[in-house]
Amino acid sequence: MRATLFLVPVLALLLSIPSMAQTPGEKRGDEVFDEELGRWLTQKELGKEVIYLTEEKALAMLFAKSGSVRTEEQQLTPDQKSCIEQRIGWKFPENSFKFFVGETNSKIDGYASIQNTIGKYRPITYIVGVTPEAEVSQVEVLVYRESRGAEVRKPRFMYQYAGKESDDPIRINRDIINISGATMSVRSVSAGVKRALVLTEELYLNPKGTPCEAEEQKNISSGFFDRLFGN
Repeated sequence: MRATLFLVPVLALLLSIPSMAQTPGEKRGDEVFDEELGRWLTQKELGKEVIYLTEEKALAMLFAKSGSVRTEEQQLTPDQKSCIEQRIGWKFPENSFKFFVGETNSKIDGYASIQNTIGKYRPITYIVGVTPEAEVSQVEVLVYRESRGAEVRKPRFMYQYAGKESDDPIRINRDIINISGATMSVRSVSAGVKRALVLTEELYLNPKGTPCEAEEQKNISSGFFDRLFGN
């Protein structure tokens, strides 16, 4: 009986102590918990923002031969976003994207979009160029914010994306060679390149009646008949 009475307050005390288990990526002030290392990382360890290219310089590289480059803000409809997410295989929070269109004598030279995707902890900002034939022309990192993995910005890695189409896997160990110690960054950039290709197709290149356009028209028609017949 005495043992039982002694255990009750001890159990109560143990239950009141917060769990020491940490969630990967959990934040504590300015620190983030790293599951791989099993400890909290400081802002210095997480990395600092490094600007490799300004938007202006990146556009000069991608559209070096274009007579002019115009900027367009593309807003996705809910149906377009849903269809694009299905095509690339993952969901994203953005509803609008910044696009650039290069032209010479009224002829389209190519397209480009600014992409931001999370590496391990922070977003990587890069630009993806796409040809009128729906192939990747060039990928350049503008801003890198992680402590490791910046090798993804080097030409010997980025060349792998040139010529890729939306039907290609664009995945590690499929058609993209990984970089040791930079796996999350490689996955991040690869996912963004795939999204850039599909966005460019759906917003600029595909004729009406292709996947997203067809899906949107289907939903519009369905909504009309639902209202008409009271369904």
